[in-house]
Parts: sequence; C-alpha cells; structure tokens
Amino acid sequence: MPFPTGDQHELRLGDQVAVVASVGASVREYRVGDRDVLLPFPAQSLAPAFSGAVLAPWPNRLRDGRYGYRGTAYEVPLTEHERQTALHGLVAYARFDVVEASATSVTLRHDLVPTPGYPWALRLDVTYALTADGLVVEVVATNLGEATAPYGVGFHPWLSPGPGGVDACTLQVGAARHVTVDHRLLPTGTEAVAGRLDLREPVALAGLALDDAWVDAVRDADGLSWARLTGDDARTVAVWMDATLPAWQVCTGDGIPGIERRGVAVEPMSCVADAFRTGEMLVELEPAGTHTVRWGVRLD
Repeated sequence: MPFPTGDQHELRLGDQVAVVASVGASVREYRVGDRDVLLPFPAQSLAPAFSGAVLAPWPNRLRDGRYGYRGTAYEVPLTEHERQTALHGLVAYARFDVVEASATSVTLRHDLVPTPGYPWALRLDVTYALTADGLVVEVVATNLGEATAPYGVGFHPWLSPGPGGVDACTLQVGAARHVTVDHRLLPTGTEAVAGRLDLREPVALAGLALDDAWVDAVRDADGLSWARLTGDDARTVAVWMDATLPAWQVCTGDGIPGIERRGVAVEPMSCVADAFRTGEMLVELEPAGTHTVRWGVRLD
C-alpha cells in the first residue's frame, strides 16, 4: 500500500538530511546531525497541520470560501468549518511528480486542473536543494491558461524548538507591522508592532500563544527578511525569505491536533489571509506568465 505522504526523496549534504514527500511537496524531515531543524512526521501518516507543505494558489484563510475576480463570483469548498473558511489553497495534499532529482536536490511538479471554484490552469514547480547555507526552496508558478489568474503562495514549516520545547525558546521575526484579525482570524487591518508582538528583537515564547501575521518585512543588505527560533540548547533555526515574499505567519500550535505546541510554524507568504477578497498583495498571473519565490532554512 502506498504511503499517504507519497514517494520519499532523501537529500544529503554533509551532516544535513532532508526528506521531501511527493504529497504536498512537503518537507517531511530536515535535520543537521542529530538535531531536528523541522518537526519530522512519519511517512505512514498524513502530514499533521499542513506540515512542510506548499500552500497554493492561496495561503491562509479565505472567508466563506467565496471571492470575486474580474466580475465573476467563485466558490471553493470550506476546509475549516469552525471558522467557515477555505484554508491553505488546493495542493497541500495533492501529489507532485518528480521533474529532476540528484543527491542534494529535487524538483517536483503539480499541474493544477481548473475547477469551477478556481478555473485557471497553473503549473507549480517546487525545488528543494541542500546547500552549504542550509535548505533552499524555490517555487515557480506558471499560468498555462488563456486568462489572468489570481494567485498567492505560502509555506508551512513547523520549526523544531530543541530539547526544552517551545516555552524554552525565543522568537525573532523581522517585520514592523502586525496584522489585526477578527474572531475568525481574518484580517481587519494592520498596526505598528508593540509589546510582545514586536518580534524585531527576540521575545520569550513562554506563555505566548500566536496565530498571527506580520507585514512590512525588515530586510538585510541582501534583501532578505529573517525569522529565528532559538532553543535552550543555544541552537537557532533561522528562516529567510526573499523580496518576493512580503509577509510572515507564525503559529505556536496551541490546541492544533498533531502539533499541540511541539513546534512553531514560521510561514513565508506572498500575501496574508483573504487576499482573493481584499486584493491586498494579490499576484495577478498573466497567461504564460511566471511567478517565482525563494526562501530557506538553516541551523545556526
């Protein structure tokens, strides 16, 4: 019987090991030596809480599963019934096929079939590569159709906190504005970061539950924005995203089945929740057009 995570692609470079599963193009495991960088999960199990998955053609929540685009109304299935939202797109549990593979990298592809709720044909090419600077991820979206498509992309790595757990960690996220939300975790606006939601410097996670987004990314001289989770073993899981990814989502996993605060999701995103309805940060992908994003993660 095939694994629910699909085919497994093991990458190795020095003491780095990554395992990429074909379902969801998910990073099922990434470790350096005997230290997990990302929370692993078994090949024989469904990926818990979107672990390691690519989130497209939208990340995060879509209000009521409904949106309008260029004068036409569309409706996609609800996947988070408690909040009446469609969560994390259409491919997180879809099978991707291998395009190219080596000992240190793999490229997976999924052709998204048009449906009544999302009637655009997209091709997603996802490349994972182990480098001297950690695991680097690139996604290229191509519009295979004849009409402009609304599009967004995000990623769902659950960072490993190390031996002391999440409450022993500090978290730093390079962003200057926090996204405010309603009771359904849908955006209502933004505010300047302040107090324990100002993560530009490391903040202790003990007693802090997060399922929040940040924008106005702070970038270094190379145009990269960084987030860093430091455990009580003094090791830091560092995540970066390039200028094509303007938003961070952070979730501490409180009450989420399969996670239960065992790790911290630090999610690079091209847009925040409800972008198909608000138009905020929405990518409009022209016919034959492409959209490329890059991010990466390493252990310091």
